[in-house]
Amino acid sequence: MAHLSLFERRRRRVRTTLRARASGKPRLSVHRSGRHIYAQVIDDTAGTTLAAASTLDKDLKGKTGATRDGAAAVGKALAERAKKAGVSTVVFDRGGFLFHGRVKALADAAREGGLEF
Repeated sequence: MAHLSLFERRRRRVRTTLRARASGKPRLSVHRSGRHIYAQVIDDTAGTTLAAASTLDKDLKGKTGATRDGAAAVGKALAERAKKAGVSTVVFDRGGFLFHGRVKALADAAREGGLEF
């Protein structure tokens, strides 16, 4: 069995804890790279994505990139799309990333947009 990186171990640990506490709620999953940030609301029981947003979207692409402002714009767009899909409460999956900077900005914007964590 291959050794997992510290990041991968933290990611699995976070996801396992979320599954125990989720109780059927959709999961708001975040991934960030050096240039972009991606977020999606996932229904794990059905295995489907209910809503998604990223800095690569046409309406967000020109304005923002890998900044806190970009992450906030993605959070607002995701909250709006999740509301249209009928989702109001989610469990936040930071995906092994620390909860500060862009990840925190996305979460705060999603809360302002009407999602409950």
